[in-house]
Amino acid sequence: MERSARKRVSSGIGRLDSLLGDLSIGDNVLWYEGEGGLCSAFCMQFIRASLAARKPTVYVSFDRSPKNVVAFLGPLAENQDFTLLDCFTNGKGDRSEVFARFYEKDGAQWPYQVIRVNDPASPTQVAEAIYGLHAGMRGDTRYIMDSLTGMQDLWGGEEPVLKFYARTCPRLYELDTIAYWIIEKNAHSARLKANINKIAQVAVDLSVKNGRPSLRILKAEERQSRHLNEPQPFTCEGQEVVFEQPRLLPGSFDLGARIRGVRTRQNISQKELAERTGLTPSSISQVEKNQIFPSLPALFRMAESLSVPVGAFFTGQAEEPREGVFPAGIGTGVRFARHARSVVSGEQLLPPGLPGAGVDGCLVRLPPGARLQGHFFQHRGEEIGCVLAGRLRVQLNGQSRDLGPGDALYLRRDTPERWENAGEGTAELFWVRVG
Repeated sequence: MERSARKRVSSGIGRLDSLLGDLSIGDNVLWYEGEGGLCSAFCMQFIRASLAARKPTVYVSFDRSPKNVVAFLGPLAENQDFTLLDCFTNGKGDRSEVFARFYEKDGAQWPYQVIRVNDPASPTQVAEAIYGLHAGMRGDTRYIMDSLTGMQDLWGGEEPVLKFYARTCPRLYELDTIAYWIIEKNAHSARLKANINKIAQVAVDLSVKNGRPSLRILKAEERQSRHLNEPQPFTCEGQEVVFEQPRLLPGSFDLGARIRGVRTRQNISQKELAERTGLTPSSISQVEKNQIFPSLPALFRMAESLSVPVGAFFTGQAEEPREGVFPAGIGTGVRFARHARSVVSGEQLLPPGLPGAGVDGCLVRLPPGARLQGHFFQHRGEEIGCVLAGRLRVQLNGQSRDLGPGDALYLRRDTPERWENAGEGTAELFWVRVG
């Protein structure tokens, strides 16, 4: 399946999504880690975002004991969508009683979903454990494979690692997963790294130079990323990843303010826009503050979700008309309440981004025979409507009223319980929302 047909998701870090062009279901992501354990923060944000979206998330641990993983994740480890596949206790942990004590529940309710692999020294048994676990999960699943280096130490060489990786990556791709594969870049041969790079869809290098950590995207398959091999300095504040603020575009251009302006004029929250676009509220906030720039696909999703052409985000304020005559067709589509979208249609009359006193006007059309329970907008303030053509019946406060051309309706607090067009032609209203 082509990437364009696969669902795109967030890494949990808005700037990384922008640099990369988002993750896609099916991606195998290689993380080359140097000194400093930098990858942990990126994994934490990915796990947090995945669990927030209620996606099954599996941490396959070769190098960390279960107690260590649980301490690292904190409350996230108790999430019902999280599973720890423990390849450490009976592997590098050498079946030691010290690590086995983690499984002693002392009669208390066990808060974690942990599965201990009996013989992690067998690549076949590890693979069977992964696929057996996956078979019982719903939807797209997220994996953290920690780590290829730990596999090599346990399995005694590169060949078993290459064989396991070469078989597992394509299968995970077809199973609609996203998998992070962690590898210590200085612990492996050039041959191994070249071979695993060919199979991965994404490869990222983390390094520290002169005390400054930075990220480089080595590979981003089927993406038009302009940032390949370009160092991106960042810092880790606790488990949060903060990239250095990119330089704004020349002049007074402020993309974040344009997006924020369109969003707020439509009374849409950052959270609601994030849900519509598949981004996180934090990413929307960072975009509007110009702390990150959205990827091109994300920008188009924002425009589509706000019912404006993408060019509306780039039109200069000085060029935007404030008064005058606006020809038909200059407006954009109207975002109706979800339950009304299959019944009514219409368009905003004024051009997108037009400054105003919190007022917008639009045409609303109901086809012959249309019946709509509830109102066609999410009511947030005063509304005034006038019938231009056709006849409508509206139920308000339990009473039905027939409306014809020239009849008006004013809503302050209450909203209609029902709209109906019993006529033979399309009914059309001029509708104004205030606030």
